[in-house]
Amino acid sequence: MKSYRKELWFEVPTRRAFINITPQIQRCLNECGIQEGLVLVNAMHITASVFINDDESGLHHDYEVWLEKLAPHAPVDQYRHNVGEDNADAHMKRQIMGREVVVAVTGGKLDFGTWERIFYGEFDGRRKKRVLVKIIGE
Repeated sequence: MKSYRKELWFEVPTRRAFINITPQIQRCLNECGIQEGLVLVNAMHITASVFINDDESGLHHDYEVWLEKLAPHAPVDQYRHNVGEDNADAHMKRQIMGREVVVAVTGGKLDFGTWERIFYGEFDGRRKKRVLVKIIGE
C-alpha cells in the first residue's frame, strides 16, 4: 500500500467563503498515482471546514444565511470566547459544517455522486490556513 500527504494552503481575503477544492484534490491523486484507495481531506484549523455538497451559488447563499441564524457573528459580546477575539461564531460554524471528508478512489478518480464536490469552508478568514490531503491505497 502507498501513502501520500500534502498540505494545501488558503488565505481567504474575506471573513467567510466556500471554495471548491475538488480540482486540487484530483491533482493530488494524479501526483501520487494511487488508483484504488481512500482520500482524507481535513481542515487543520478550528475555524475552517471541509465538506461535500453541490457547487451551486444558491445553495452557498443558503448556507451563509442558515449558518448566520444558527451562530450569528454579532453582537460579538454574546459569546464568552470573544474576550479579546471575535470568532466564537466561526468555531460553531465549523462544528456544524464538519472537519473532514473521506472519499473513495476508483480508477484514479474521486468516486463521487453526480453533483458532489469537495469544499473548503472559511468562517474566520484573512490569514493563512491549511488543509491536509492524505491518500492511501494501491
